[in-house]
Amino acid sequence: MSNPVYGKKAAASRKGETRSALFWVLISGITLFLAWTPFQTALFNGQMLEFEKPIFWAAILACVLLFLWIVQYYKNFQFNDQRDWLAVGVILLPLTYILSLISAASHVLAMNMVIINSIYAMIFVIGLYTLRDKLGNRYIQNAIMTVAYIIVGFGFLHWFGQGKTAGAIAKWFSNTVLNGTYTHAVMTDSNGLRLTSVFQYANTYAAFLMAFLFAAVFRITASRKWYGQAFHSFMLVPIIVSLLLTLSRGGLVMLPVVFVLLLLFLKPAQQLLWILYCGIASISSLLISKSVTDLGLQLNETFSGVGALKGWGILFGTSAVVGLLGWAIQSFVAPKLENILKSWSSKKGSSLWIPIGSTVTGGLLIFLFIRTGLKNILPQTISVRLENINFNQHSVLERFTFYKDAMKVLSDYPIIGAGGGAWASLYEQYQNNPYTSRQAHNFFLQYLVEVGVFGFLIFMAFILYIFYKYIRGYVKSNKEERGSHFLYLIIVLSILIHSILDFNMSYVFMGILVFLGLGGMAAAMEHRPLSRWKVKDSTARTAYSVVVGLGAVLVFIISFRYVQAADAATEARRVVQVSTSYEEIKAPLDKDLSIRSSHPDSVLLLSSLYQTVYQQNQDEGFYNASVDLLKKALKDEPYNKLMLRNLINLYGIKQQPEQAYEILIQNAYKFNWDIEWHKDIILRGYELGMKALGTGDTTKKDEYFMNATNAFAKVQEGIQHLKMLPEGQLQGNPFENTPDMILHAGKMYYMMNQPEKAANALKIGILDDLSQSSAQEIARWYLAALQKQGQSDEVLLEKLKQVDPNAKHNVQQLADLQF
Repeated sequence: MSNPVYGKKAAASRKGETRSALFWVLISGITLFLAWTPFQTALFNGQMLEFEKPIFWAAILACVLLFLWIVQYYKNFQFNDQRDWLAVGVILLPLTYILSLISAASHVLAMNMVIINSIYAMIFVIGLYTLRDKLGNRYIQNAIMTVAYIIVGFGFLHWFGQGKTAGAIAKWFSNTVLNGTYTHAVMTDSNGLRLTSVFQYANTYAAFLMAFLFAAVFRITASRKWYGQAFHSFMLVPIIVSLLLTLSRGGLVMLPVVFVLLLLFLKPAQQLLWILYCGIASISSLLISKSVTDLGLQLNETFSGVGALKGWGILFGTSAVVGLLGWAIQSFVAPKLENILKSWSSKKGSSLWIPIGSTVTGGLLIFLFIRTGLKNILPQTISVRLENINFNQHSVLERFTFYKDAMKVLSDYPIIGAGGGAWASLYEQYQNNPYTSRQAHNFFLQYLVEVGVFGFLIFMAFILYIFYKYIRGYVKSNKEERGSHFLYLIIVLSILIHSILDFNMSYVFMGILVFLGLGGMAAAMEHRPLSRWKVKDSTARTAYSVVVGLGAVLVFIISFRYVQAADAATEARRVVQVSTSYEEIKAPLDKDLSIRSSHPDSVLLLSSLYQTVYQQNQDEGFYNASVDLLKKALKDEPYNKLMLRNLINLYGIKQQPEQAYEILIQNAYKFNWDIEWHKDIILRGYELGMKALGTGDTTKKDEYFMNATNAFAKVQEGIQHLKMLPEGQLQGNPFENTPDMILHAGKMYYMMNQPEKAANALKIGILDDLSQSSAQEIARWYLAALQKQGQSDEVLLEKLKQVDPNAKHNVQQLADLQF
């Protein structure tokens, strides 16, 4: 007879498993959705609306997941384990971003980062508890791998010229499909075409591929089913070929580093299998890389169905061979290898020898591919990138410059940082040369700048504690327990290591993967009851649920409101394209700004609208509204150059050059390498000084001339500094004198009775060809400045006479001027 009690328990267990399965199916579906919304932290090119809305939707979905998790796992809150307190500790991460709002350089970007870190905290808490469940763990690992493989396939659709097909699939759940094609899935830069898939940035895609290359190798060795072993082996070639097509030097440099670190966690037999799988897949990938690269270059220029079919055939055929080899090795070689090395594996330090050998072998292979004819088997684009891997290469030197400049920012905002998005807002003030980079290309330094030493120490303590506890538990656990959550270590380690060189974590999807992975690592920590600080279960459950629940409700409301604001801002831009109605355009902008009062995109558009109406009807109310709007927004966004420029232009329209000049002078320190800013100060300073001179106000004249000539002197210092840059480092944006700057600076020095400085400034602009009127005027003022000092330049005077017969007389007139 059946046991009724046992039957009830079994039914309850099945019911619980069903609920857990449904919960994780939901998470898997949301994960898949988020993968195709490659939302960054809205820092690229200063265009925020394109990236922000997916962030807010992600926050809403994370909140929904957290509410479901609270309902499903409420009784699991038992704060008698060290792991449980990590759920409390992670709350400190968004709190440090909230604290940094006090000194935020950009309120809008800082608020975005508060929301983003709230997403991370929620994902971590969900992962911490639910990934302890075997069913949930299996579901999410399968979902992550499925998403990764689909992203790889999505990338190849674009590489083989089938972007329209991929766009037709992605348009249903992505806002980055324009004109039927996913934007920048294959990007073009000075190196040529680079594969980016959903990330729109090749280096981050390389970091993603590196993580899932090792994840795929791990799944081969962990899979018990033949089809699992074959399929994960099959995917190795597409992943490695994709990695090569990114042309990412950082990915190729960091790949062996991460590989060796991961090998240290494995037994010798597993280490050899990992090396064997990677070796077979790498050789196979290199053999077809030239063909696949050439086909991709051709198909992206002129699509051909036959060519695309050939590309897929080469890729699939090679992958199939590697898939069969992987299955065969795992089925027949792996068991024997494990038995052979069983005694060796039990020896202390046995896991060190193969990683050390791998490091030496890897170094030798890198040398061979870079310095010998072996590189000729690679496509030219890839071999050139490999040849350029050195510390004197411009991208390396530029990164070192970013890091030094980041420390300058930190020195001014040391304790609580400058808020989320601080680097994007402040880098122009601290930069060493006129580069453009709204990312510091180092996640850890960027984090340090944003939250200061206080927040950074909390973050690093949180991360390192999880790594320490995971490794400690890993060492003590058995083979099955070690493999249950190892995938999360692979993902976290790969992405964070690569993030030392790039801004992968500026992609919220990558951040979600990392924090879900940290949750999985924490879930695998050994269970250690707390000897002190015990809390009653009921008290802990209630208090934690209330605090986290209220926090999630607040994030949900803010995110929902921000979605409404983003929709309104997008609607305003749509209306601008089809209508000139003031009321139709203004209504959605008002809605956006009623929620986010200083959002730069909408502030600039509404200010422009006010300006247009004012110019049409000369109604002072619209002019004042535009000025007030900009001034109010600049209190939250004081480093927004576009807003400042807009305000300067408004004062120009109203014939208020003094107010415009005041803004230029007050904000000059923020844009040290913006030559246009310096040029405006010099030219406008000259005009205002001459105006003051005309009214007899010599004090004001000297003040304007002093500010303008100081700006000119800074330009000269900057030009000299740029000559000292390392040979391989690129200067960045243009930073050089113009004839107008030189002429006006020289004239101002001259009229301040500083003929020596005038001559030195004007000499910079002396040309051999004096056919241009500007060149003649510079020469005349230069000769007059020399004459003031009792000097002359007869050669230049003779040249000037050839184009200006009255040159001597004109120079004398200038020399006779008194100021």
